[in-house]
Amino acid sequence: MTDRHAFAPSPENPVATLLERIAGAARAGVEWIQIREKDLGGRELRALVHHAVRGAVQNAAAAAPRCRIVVNDRLDAALAAGAAGVHLRENSLPVKDVVQWCRSGNAPADFLVGRSCHSLESVLDAQAAGASYVFFGPVFATPSKAEYGTPQGIAKLAEICDRARVLVLAIGGITLENSEECHRAGAAGIAAIRLFQEAADLAALVIRLKF
Repeated sequence: MTDRHAFAPSPENPVATLLERIAGAARAGVEWIQIREKDLGGRELRALVHHAVRGAVQNAAAAAPRCRIVVNDRLDAALAAGAAGVHLRENSLPVKDVVQWCRSGNAPADFLVGRSCHSLESVLDAQAAGASYVFFGPVFATPSKAEYGTPQGIAKLAEICDRARVLVLAIGGITLENSEECHRAGAAGIAAIRLFQEAADLAALVIRLKF
């Protein structure tokens, strides 16, 4: 997941810095990157996603699955820029409507529709609606997810993974140290901002994170 405002110290051109990091993530073998730049206007976002998709393709690791770019909540920008999917907030467009529209010839057959979820009910609703995957969390404490209250914890993540058939990715306070707990709980993967953006050696991190 991206956040161009999180770079420290703040670069002169945060978008260019972000695109460099995305290219580096693709070279390192990161499989999915979610563009989460909520404050960008439509034209700026489409341009960013377009360059991110191109950078991911050009820099994809030879021995790794292709790096897919998904866009936070903006279906229009995702499709216009050739992204691999859209990631919907829990209170965003209904997953069922987006999936049906995309599967009616309006998007590539393998276009991903994901959703953020904060409860078992939400996960099962997204699954029934045809979501490609869900984010569940926050599993651990993190400033960016404080609005969602007390962390859900590993036990709840394990329950979610046991009950759900859809791919579940753990999010919220994920570190290298606790990522293995998420794996043991049944998560198909993890999502994070700081873990990846602040990594000194992203390739080494990805190798250690591979489930």
